[in-house]
Amino acid sequence: MELLLAVAIGLLTGCGVLLLLRGRTFAVMLGLTMLSYAVNLFIFVSGGLTAGAGAVLGATARYADPLPQALVLTAIVIGFAMTAFLVVLAIRSRAELGHDELDNQRSPKRGMP
Repeated sequence: MELLLAVAIGLLTGCGVLLLLRGRTFAVMLGLTMLSYAVNLFIFVSGGLTAGAGAVLGATARYADPLPQALVLTAIVIGFAMTAFLVVLAIRSRAELGHDELDNQRSPKRGMP
């Protein structure tokens, strides 16, 4: 199970970095989203994988650590807000500049076709 999760985290991180290095706005947004998923999964796994452990103290002899779960929940909310902001920013940039390339973000000259 640990090997599968390590491969999933590595794959998400690799794909996220690859997409971040692209020259388009949408690819960068997808890369940031994949990186945030990888970090969330890493934080969740760092709490320890305990099968059959209770979430409430005293319910069972073993219990799951609630701190990584709370951190991941907070990171999901922040990641959703960041993604929504980036989508609005990308739409506005596309509307004003006419393209979504990150290398050429200068505004077009007035009067030029």
